[in-house]
Amino acid sequence: MKTITLFLAPLLLGFLFPNKPAEVTSNFLTATPPKAAKLITGADQVSAYLPYLKGKRIGMVVNQTSIIGNKPSVDSLLSLGVTIVRIFGPEHGFRGNASNGAKVDDAVDSKTGIPIISLYGKNKKPSQEQLADIDLMVFDIQDVGCRFYTYINTLNHVMEACAEHKKELMILDRPNPNGFIIDGPILEKHLYSGIGMHPIPITHGCTIGEFAQMINGEGWGGLPGKNLCKLKIIKVANYTHDTPYTLPVMPSPNLNTQQSIMLYPSTCWFEGTIISQGRGTYMPFTILGAPALKGIYSFSFKPVSIKGMSETPLHQDTECYGIDLRNYDTNTFRKTRQLNLQWLMELYKAYPNKEQFFDTKYSNQIGNFNFRSGNEDLKKQIIAGVSEKEIRKSWEPGLSAYKQMRKKYLLYP
Repeated sequence: MKTITLFLAPLLLGFLFPNKPAEVTSNFLTATPPKAAKLITGADQVSAYLPYLKGKRIGMVVNQTSIIGNKPSVDSLLSLGVTIVRIFGPEHGFRGNASNGAKVDDAVDSKTGIPIISLYGKNKKPSQEQLADIDLMVFDIQDVGCRFYTYINTLNHVMEACAEHKKELMILDRPNPNGFIIDGPILEKHLYSGIGMHPIPITHGCTIGEFAQMINGEGWGGLPGKNLCKLKIIKVANYTHDTPYTLPVMPSPNLNTQQSIMLYPSTCWFEGTIISQGRGTYMPFTILGAPALKGIYSFSFKPVSIKGMSETPLHQDTECYGIDLRNYDTNTFRKTRQLNLQWLMELYKAYPNKEQFFDTKYSNQIGNFNFRSGNEDLKKQIIAGVSEKEIRKSWEPGLSAYKQMRKKYLLYP
């Protein structure tokens, strides 16, 4: 009888309390999640943070990935009586429909009437005036764990503003779909830019919450000494860095499939080359090619102007030939724990006019390849035909040192 009682107890609890996912956020359950426990994002654990929001004037750093269930978090929290006085939007805007690199203007949300301040336009971080009537800032944006994906830069700018103006920042944490891989050269300081402002590898292996702790702990981006940002992090329940996670909402216009998200760390550095990564198609970051590769590869595609994705793509209206990665098994990354260098090496070797391959006039957005790779060596190594083994060896000891430093800031195993 005792065995039967133990078996039925969880079923009875589920029947009596069917709508309490936030219960999983208790320290005990988060620390020792059951094997088959459902992953629950920070935002979805409303009962864990709603009392803290009530009675405060809230500013929210959000975009289209900021959802509670399947509803925008701004709408959900307004319906629960939360006072939201201002919305701050990152690259691609609050609704996520601005093209890559496009400046986004301030506006008023047509649905809620709340003012929207762009953090990807004339200013990168909230001003004192914009924070004056805010008691608490909330950051809830889905990241993809890659250095040149700009949301971690937005996080840093928001943390800097909060530290300067004594505002607390609550982070509703979300999984990192590439959280199992830490790889690539460490960004060198002289190559800091809008697509990289931290001395980290290409894939950093952190959630937004963990990365925020790293920014504080390492004193990055205007946060020296004791001028730290006060953080309150609502952790993801039942998550580890090895947990597979399929994003419910595309994080930006050109990361429009799970395949593109998993390939992005290994295909985005082609933006510093003459090779198209598929911008100007509905398959960005899953295909690679250029007109000059005709006759070498049979697969082809033609980039065109697509509003809200890429208005002036590389090789616009010209047939490109190259590699189709739409069916590539991305579990390979999970097995190797490494970025793919072979595509870069192969396409450089195949390209007929080597002098054009890294020419900055063919690059999208920020000029040359070095800003993507984070150092000046990788380009030289590819040109010289250095082996992958030797290239990876050159990333040390920086990569190992980063991995060791990262351990201090982890929230999840």
